[in-house]
Amino acid sequence: MDKSSIITFAIPVFFLMILLELAYGFLIGKNTYRVNDTFTSISIGLISRLPVILNLGFQGVIFVYFAKRYSINLMPVNELMTWVIAFIMYDFFYYWMHRLHHEYRVLWATHVVHHHGEDYNLATALRQTSTGFLWKWIFFLPMIIVGVPGEVFVSVAGVNLVYQFWVHTRHVGHLGWIEKIFVTPMNHRVHHAKNKEYIDANYGGVFILWDRFFGTYIPERSDIKPVYGTVSQLNSWNPLWANFQVFYQMIQDTINTKNMSDKFKIWYSRTNWRPIDLVHLSSEYQITSFAKKYNPKIKSEVNYFTILQLIMLTIASSVILFTLELQDRSDTYVFAIILVMQATFTGMLLQGKSFSFKSFFVFSLFLLFSFSFIPIIDMNLLASKVFLIQCIINILLISVALMKEIGLRTSPIND
Repeated sequence: MDKSSIITFAIPVFFLMILLELAYGFLIGKNTYRVNDTFTSISIGLISRLPVILNLGFQGVIFVYFAKRYSINLMPVNELMTWVIAFIMYDFFYYWMHRLHHEYRVLWATHVVHHHGEDYNLATALRQTSTGFLWKWIFFLPMIIVGVPGEVFVSVAGVNLVYQFWVHTRHVGHLGWIEKIFVTPMNHRVHHAKNKEYIDANYGGVFILWDRFFGTYIPERSDIKPVYGTVSQLNSWNPLWANFQVFYQMIQDTINTKNMSDKFKIWYSRTNWRPIDLVHLSSEYQITSFAKKYNPKIKSEVNYFTILQLIMLTIASSVILFTLELQDRSDTYVFAIILVMQATFTGMLLQGKSFSFKSFFVFSLFLLFSFSFIPIIDMNLLASKVFLIQCIINILLISVALMKEIGLRTSPIND
């Protein structure tokens, strides 16, 4: 069972809304987008679909098992009340799943990627985890046990996630009574803020009622402007690092702490806890300036190159999703690796690393050689052709950039 079909068909609408928000922001002089943050958000979103299409998760198998063995079958699929109750139930369990993912470290490790973004816009909504399949299913097992039919569960889960897209914008203000019942941009902005006055609040997916009832609701205050991102900044545009940063930190702490019980506690502790013998190292994970955004200076041509990569990767990812039935499993795995590597190399470029263009160039040459002489994928597939075109364009553009760089280094200095 998976909600991927609903999400897949919603993707074109998501991108249209992002373009409209971008245009509106420029029109009114309040642009909320940066190339680096937007690229990272969207590339993380594209990568988040890979575990689904590669069947890396096990939610479906577990749900089928529980449905056959433990379901009490209280909810028939052909009744409207089943759909209504299931929708409300899903959002209730989503609230607790979301809340606990903010409170316990091992859960936070899979969710933190959604909160790294230091801009707040519709692209931020696409920052979805690639490791969420590890734990999220646990919170929805009660729905399967009471007998919510599989197709109903998949549908309400998809609608719930699609609803959450529109609340990631700064261009919508107060909506009156609606905010007392539903999650809106105003109260969800608080959820993404790292201000001490706002942190750990407003967990609802569709209904804000759960937060009001369980005491986690905080309204946005006119005197405190939300600062977005995580208290411990990511300071990277690498989509892979974004997904595994907290896991890496937990592994490091597990190795370094001397207390054996703390080695276990690290994984299920509250997110702000560290072993006593590692507290002095906590400054490694703290911000240097609370409101300062991570924004390395790069050349303008890198921004243009990044926009091109974003367009090509979005096209390639869309083609992969919509032609999945035409691909062998091996083809899909290769496409996934290429997409992740292209996004990672682009992220490195945005960080201003000197070796990035050279690494990207070598990788592109390797891909072109593989496409031409080694049958690693079916070159008749549309996704193969898209990646081939991207590869050739990248080689040409990077060649020009490298030659320009060499020319600047060797040109004589005029008096």
